[in-house]
Amino acid sequence: MSKKVQRQYSAELKSSAVKMVIEELKTLSQVSQDLDIPLQTLHSWVNKGRKGELSGIGTYNPDLVALQTEVRQLKKQLAAAEMERENLKKGGGVFCEGHPAKYAFMRNYHKTYPLSVMARLLGVSVTGYFDWLHRKPSKRQREREQALKLVTAAHEATRESYSAVRLHQHLRNQGHSLSLHRVRSLREVNNIRCKRHKRFKNTTNSDHQKPVYDNHLKQQFEVERPNVAWSCDMTYVLTDEGWLYVAGVKDVYTKELVGYCLSSRMTADIVVQALTMAIKRRKPTKGLIVHSDRGSQYCSHAYRDLIAQHEFVGSMSAKGNCYDNAPIESFWATLKNELVYHQHYATRMEAIKDIQYFIEIFYNRMRIQAKLNFRSPAQAFEQFKMAA
Repeated sequence: MSKKVQRQYSAELKSSAVKMVIEELKTLSQVSQDLDIPLQTLHSWVNKGRKGELSGIGTYNPDLVALQTEVRQLKKQLAAAEMERENLKKGGGVFCEGHPAKYAFMRNYHKTYPLSVMARLLGVSVTGYFDWLHRKPSKRQREREQALKLVTAAHEATRESYSAVRLHQHLRNQGHSLSLHRVRSLREVNNIRCKRHKRFKNTTNSDHQKPVYDNHLKQQFEVERPNVAWSCDMTYVLTDEGWLYVAGVKDVYTKELVGYCLSSRMTADIVVQALTMAIKRRKPTKGLIVHSDRGSQYCSHAYRDLIAQHEFVGSMSAKGNCYDNAPIESFWATLKNELVYHQHYATRMEAIKDIQYFIEIFYNRMRIQAKLNFRSPAQAFEQFKMAA
């Protein structure tokens, strides 16, 4: 029977390993794993090193050793405190919930935080968590899981853009009787969040000497019917091929984007085409207020001639005041925060297809708005026609 060969370690390796523990404040387990040294062997070296009994290691000052030990403990306490703080931030919504909600939170974050830490903060036991984990779901749990599926599906169908209030109304419109409290609770426990919004920046260039209209709208955004006032503006979207310019026309009453045009060139024709589409779709009567900013495209002869031809009332914002044109600015923020900022477009055609779908299908026909009593713009327009 062959005799087991004992591993031999050089004095330099022993010295380096001990210094990593004592001077660099690394843990025994970490150094043991990094250097492939048995934990018990390393522990013996460290004890000898602190006493000066290990070759290549001087005697350590007891006060210094005590101070290093205290620093190591403080670092552990700080790491634990930071972990608890993050845990509290993410689990704040379940502290007032029952044990099942707390156990569900622990299940969702067990790979991020230790179960013992979460259990202590939430006031439950690890044993209770494992009992819950292997227990057959009750009727209430099955209902909650079904509700979670509904909330998750609705969240995805609305492009991850609805708050708890709008998501609750969306589910009600589909015939589901979930309470607002349950929708909000499920979102918090399962970390269902809206897409992060970026700040929207207005970049209108009104530094020109072209004729402008007076401001006839005067921020009167509460109108009584469609085709009383339209809000017009332009924005742009970056693609790998270059900029894609988008001109839009929004009805102030229904919040619907009634006209738009997408082009690779920022000329007067793009705003004329957008307004022409809106006119063909809605066939407004004379006297309609068509409001825009002071961009040079909206001061062009072609645009002004179109307004005069239909006997509309041209209106323009005060110089540098984006609030005068808030309705369409709000739409651009929605378009970019809910779509554009989360995409990468290789070509302009990709962006055009995506934006057209967002406008025609999602925004105009599906996306409910609180100011429309949780209806979509298309629903608001159709209900107005039926009531007229």
